Amino acid sequence: MQPPTFVQGFHDAEAVARMTYHPLGDTGLQLSRFSLGGTPFGGQYGEAREQACIDTIHLALKSGVNYIDTSPWYGNGRSEEVLGKALKDVPRSSFYIGTKVGRYEPVPERMFDFSAKRVAQSVDRSLQLLGLDYVDLIQVHDFEFAENLDIIVEETLPALQKVVDSGKARFIGITSYSVSLLKELVERSPVKISAILSYARNTLIDDTLEGFMPFFKSRNIGVICASPVAMRLLTYKPVLPEWHPAPQYMRDASHSAALCCKEAGVDLARLAVQHALRLEGVTTHLQGNDNCDILRQNLNNFLTPPTSREEELRKAVKERFFDPLPAKHWEGVDPAKHWETMRQLRAQSAGAK
Repeated sequence: MQPPTFVQGFHDAEAVARMTYHPLGDTGLQLSRFSLGGTPFGGQYGEAREQACIDTIHLALKSGVNYIDTSPWYGNGRSEEVLGKALKDVPRSSFYIGTKVGRYEPVPERMFDFSAKRVAQSVDRSLQLLGLDYVDLIQVHDFEFAENLDIIVEETLPALQKVVDSGKARFIGITSYSVSLLKELVERSPVKISAILSYARNTLIDDTLEGFMPFFKSRNIGVICASPVAMRLLTYKPVLPEWHPAPQYMRDASHSAALCCKEAGVDLARLAVQHALRLEGVTTHLQGNDNCDILRQNLNNFLTPPTSREEELRKAVKERFFDPLPAKHWEGVDPAKHWETMRQLRAQSAGAK
């Protein structure tokens, strides 16, 4: 059956027929199993060519992908700007889109702002860059970086409810690397949270998300699972971006696993995707793509079931390289670094006075 976002004459009907669609909690939205992450459009993984990104967005949508995720943080608005250029020629009814508030510029003093005032300003700027009247999902971005959860509960989330009430967004979501904090914020929230976005916590390395799925299901909350390849950690990439928080032992294990898979004629990224797809209850899996070739490869990874040989290799790689790791995550590392930097900057500022 065709999804509600199908538009005759725009979509590739055969490609849409291959895609599966799942409900996002109790929102009524039916999202494609594979969805488009907007991080690469902002240049987070290196310079991205604008036209290649636009072509990728168009190919994804025509192929049945109907959910796009972005944020002001991705290139300080660049991702939203590129998406705005791509979407101006696309029927609005053919896609759902989510953006975020709270995380902005790559300068410590201006990186995070969860105030109600900034929420309102951010939403308006995002809509302007995207060329849209509304987004389907507005999310609090990486709220674990707030000085405490109280500001999120008392100020950020109520401000987002006003955004929804004004018609500029349809539903509210939250995003964090910490799954336990996602659960805590759902429990404390004064407003309806319709979706959570968890990234790199449903991978060959780290299965933390699985233990929290019954809770999110009990609250009718849609689960968006991002980065099955752990922000390119589970790919054959000799060098990761400088900002990647994975510890060296995890990088070494991933590189060894990638070499092992290459010798076997299998792509580690494909095994990582197939592993992520095993988790039941996830609405959609977000993955970044900045050119059409990568998109086609990722669509194939999602839509083509693993062979028995690939499944055996997936289990062997997980048991050999990842199960023995002393720790499976980097939770708390980045927030600790950020607040140490902020303490130093505040001390310097006070000393200057």
